Amino acid sequence: MKRITVLGSTGSIGTNALKVINEKKDEFKVIGISGYSNLLLLIEQVENFNPKYICIGKESDAKVLQEKFSDKIVYFGEDGLKKMGQIEEADIVLTAVSGAVGIETTVEAIKLGKRIALANKETMVAAGEYINKLLIEYPEAEIIPVDSEHSALFQSMQGSKRKEISKLIVTASGGTFRGKKLEELKNVTVEDALKHPNWSMGRKITVDSSTLVNKGLEVIEAHMLFGIDYDDIEVLVHPQSVIHSMVEFKDSAIIAQLGAPDMKLPIQYAFTYPNRESNIVLDKLNLKLLKELTFDQVDNEVFKGVELAFKAGKIGKTMPCVFNSANEVAVELFLNKKIKFLEIYEIIEKAMENHMVKDINNLEIIKNVDSETRKWVYENYGRN
Repeated sequence: MKRITVLGSTGSIGTNALKVINEKKDEFKVIGISGYSNLLLLIEQVENFNPKYICIGKESDAKVLQEKFSDKIVYFGEDGLKKMGQIEEADIVLTAVSGAVGIETTVEAIKLGKRIALANKETMVAAGEYINKLLIEYPEAEIIPVDSEHSALFQSMQGSKRKEISKLIVTASGGTFRGKKLEELKNVTVEDALKHPNWSMGRKITVDSSTLVNKGLEVIEAHMLFGIDYDDIEVLVHPQSVIHSMVEFKDSAIIAQLGAPDMKLPIQYAFTYPNRESNIVLDKLNLKLLKELTFDQVDNEVFKGVELAFKAGKIGKTMPCVFNSANEVAVELFLNKKIKFLEIYEIIEKAMENHMVKDINNLEIIKNVDSETRKWVYENYGRN
């Protein structure tokens, strides 16, 4: 029986993880669960899975949970989320919270030697150098990626040596605005940006997909996870979202991972690795129904998120943290209709230009840079 902490249980990844777990109750047990603000759904999940530990964003909601579930241990806020990473009984910690708030929880789980099923891009983007040092210090801990692209790369590497790898190829659906020109994006609405053609995701991630900033984040994460140089990482637009990413080897062979555009498979693989198991909730890919698989270059003139990420990643140190933090605030401002869509790129670029790069010697440096970047964006773009 593997005991799992599900962080971000009310989001897209979290709800899919619970579906995976629900069909394999003889193998998986939810020991801890956290949601941010969806109190009603979190209550329903607690009733269904009976975890010992619960965490939610607000203290008032935590009081409601404690009154309703008096036998549970209830936490709240960022400090509570950190404590969820310190649960001794957990074997696996699924980190599916959105944003840099997930970093500290991952750090705590690493220190306890846990398996982290990582669905939080920001952990490796903002703090990858620090996380990799910790993984050396705590060798019992391991990170198994859950994002479909990194899971695909991880799966495609199995049985090979790192020195045999020539290139990582990260695929992108192209998002909501694939094929659009700059002029067409000047006045797009929030509602337009949230209409993803292939994937069902949270609002923030869907906007990241429409800007292709998500691919930029994935490039930095791929570099941090697998130790492959940025010059050996490529992004290709693949509208069908069937090939989730590919690895090219020194002998020119390319191994790809294919599957339906559904997150349950990489979630379960992170839980069961190195084994593969059946589960009735996993969607099958019917190859006979595929009409075509196409690939194209990213239009960097329009979708600047990938190019900016490569720049941040190559500078390294605290610059990827700035890239991530500036984007998080920019997306928040866009969703609140305080800035226009294309200003997301402007904010990221200006924040990077404004930043003096620092070495990452501890987690406090990352937290300070994150805070400073957010403050700068709010002060310069947080219009009333």
